[in-house]
Amino acid sequence: MMIRMAREADFHQWLPLWQGYQTFYKTNIPEAVTQQTWVRFLDPTEPMHCAVAEKEGLLIGMVHYIFHRSCWTAGDYVYLQDLFAAPELRGKGVGRALIDHVYAAAKAQGGSRVWWLTHETNTDAMHLYDKIADKSGFIQYRKLMT
Repeated sequence: MMIRMAREADFHQWLPLWQGYQTFYKTNIPEAVTQQTWVRFLDPTEPMHCAVAEKEGLLIGMVHYIFHRSCWTAGDYVYLQDLFAAPELRGKGVGRALIDHVYAAAKAQGGSRVWWLTHETNTDAMHLYDKIADKSGFIQYRKLMT
């Protein structure tokens, strides 16, 4: 397995992973937003990034992450927004390798923290997260502006 940054030619293999992620979280992101997100991943001036896990020419996982400022540190925070491994390969190290990629990217660019959210029912993923990160103790509040 190789972890690398997504390339333009990856779109048709990335899309089913992205759709699988949406299915897992019972959401449906409009196609126009998906297209805009993909364009942002390929734009070097954007703070949004996509790395993929590839095995034998097939994409088997993806991670999206965003660098952003913080009032608490000099170095940027890195928000790991989306992480998905092909269901048949869960528990085989794909998620861990993708998270390690984000950790390395954050360190290489002087980031001070990598953080993410997961749903309270995502207990399989939390077994991994509990081994490689610390729970913050914070509870998320939000108001949708639509």
